[in-house]
Amino acid sequence: MRIREATQGDLAELTRLFDAYRVFYRQPSDPGAAERFLRERFARGDSHVFVAPAASGLAGFVQLYPSLSSVSLARIYVLNDLFVDPGARRGGVGRALLEAAHAFAASRGAVRVSLETAVDNHAAQRLYESLGYVRETAFHRYHWRIPGAAGLA
Repeated sequence: MRIREATQGDLAELTRLFDAYRVFYRQPSDPGAAERFLRERFARGDSHVFVAPAASGLAGFVQLYPSLSSVSLARIYVLNDLFVDPGARRGGVGRALLEAAHAFAASRGAVRVSLETAVDNHAAQRLYESLGYVRETAFHRYHWRIPGAAGLA
């Protein structure tokens, strides 16, 4: 499977997948907002999106955001989004996307890739753990929501 970095030419298919990803996480479908969000990521260069091409378009994508770890004194990447089209699941697409993300992060000198997933997303958890991800148990995760901010924080 050939995974590659997404380009502006992938925007229509990527928008379809990104909107489906958001719906999976119980957000209302909004292809226009999804496209604007992705278009802004491309314009700013503040994320890296990798895609899995398929005969009928794109089978899936993964999106990484660069960050830094003060404790490690090193670059890290936050794997914020991973989605495989339902028709392409259980065929190794998710694994291939994750492996591409790992290779990219390593090539940039990162010390880790971090992610989070829903507690009931057992299929994803099995995949992550099969690739060596370790569930964090030493820390509690907190969020402070900006008053009046839209969407999930």
